[in-house]
Amino acid sequence: MKKSVILFLSLFFIAFLACSENSSDDTQMPDDDQSQVPENPQQSFPANFQATGSSANDLLSNASFNRLRVEIAFVEGFRPTEVALNEFQSFLQQFTFKENIDLVFTELSSPDEEDLTLQEISDLEIANRTVYNEGSTLGIYIYFADAPSEGDDLDEGLVTLGAVYRNTSMIIYEETVRTLAGRSGTITNADVESATLNHEFGHLLGLVNLGSPAVNDHEDVDAENHCNVDPCLMRAELEFRATSKSAASNKNGLQSSCTLDGNILLNQMESNVSRGIAAPPDLDAECQLDLEANGGRPTTTS
Repeated sequence: MKKSVILFLSLFFIAFLACSENSSDDTQMPDDDQSQVPENPQQSFPANFQATGSSANDLLSNASFNRLRVEIAFVEGFRPTEVALNEFQSFLQQFTFKENIDLVFTELSSPDEEDLTLQEISDLEIANRTVYNEGSTLGIYIYFADAPSEGDDLDEGLVTLGAVYRNTSMIIYEETVRTLAGRSGTITNADVESATLNHEFGHLLGLVNLGSPAVNDHEDVDAENHCNVDPCLMRAELEFRATSKSAASNKNGLQSSCTLDGNILLNQMESNVSRGIAAPPDLDAECQLDLEANGGRPTTTS
């Protein structure tokens, strides 16, 4: 009898340990949860630290990635509007085959900088980014900053709204977006955010000749990777790279492929509103054709 009791207790103890181990496994984060910042993301996820436009086909088609996860990292108090984020998702669904699009929000403390250099932006990304490519999911990082670009000169009318600097990396100068929208009686924060997001993401999709080759020649000869068609979301007049410090290469070779000029964009949107059309400009037929040819979703106007 005593042996039976001992055997029963031993079996019970073993079963208890097994259940405890299973419970611990069940509470672990799923494999696709990247809530922790990797120690060395550039070594761990090299595919997310390539040249702008090099992931254009991966973004447009579902050949390698059928899911898109976008990390919306924002300084406390500078979260983008829901209207702009909804329009951004609609833009992605219109021109890509990605139907599974997740937005992951990461609130960050302010870096307490008067302005931001491209290297500082890159350093902030490396320190805070949590979403990277994993399996069939392609990861994107967008940082909404509370400081302007280093290249801004308000007195000269040079105001930077956004920039892309890697194949899955983008910055939106949210503080500047709000300042600019506040100067207009017809254009809202959401209008400026939406136009900036879509323009910069157009470069990640490879426009113009930046990973999605032009089917017909429509690249501006004076502004590389921008469209010469007016009106177009990607038109050359919207950027002022030649006059902006933030677009210059630094010692590590980091370079912005586009620096979006806020004043010119605001003027275009106000003109659109005065003509009774939507404030944020659309992609023209040539840009749409380029995206479709590189694996994007066919559109009715292309």
